[in-house]
Amino acid sequence: MASGTPATTALTRLGLAFELHPYDHDPAAASYGLEAAAALSVPPAQVFKTLLVVGDSGLAVGVVPVDRQLDLKAVAAALSLKKVTMAQPADAERSTGYVVGGISPIGQRKVLPTVVDESALGFARVYVSGGRRGLDISLAPADLVAATKATVASIAR
Repeated sequence: MASGTPATTALTRLGLAFELHPYDHDPAAASYGLEAAAALSVPPAQVFKTLLVVGDSGLAVGVVPVDRQLDLKAVAAALSLKKVTMAQPADAERSTGYVVGGISPIGQRKVLPTVVDESALGFARVYVSGGRRGLDISLAPADLVAATKATVASIAR
């Protein structure tokens, strides 16, 4: 892949090991994350989606397995907030610099508070968006946490 993304650039700059996993994206896919898991022949629990929430202090990021949902109360608690709601897609795109379906937790335009679901630590490698639809990155969960300066908590249901 000749051109990098902000995610691959950030990982390279940090000296963290990762692998690229391009796949043919179907624009009609009902779930980008489940599509990636199927295309890459990886269990959905090992592929993580990036979701933006908004609370009193602004936007934040939750990273959860693609076959689960973000528990808004749990992510609010992990961020020491009373309440969060899902961010509007346009706000997520504007803040991260990525398009919905290709939002990576790594290399976002603005550094946001990030929480990674603790289930990630159960894998040798996890998969996250590489910064565009049809591209995932695999890396060690500890490297994902380091690259995003994330908190780890139980935030999926």
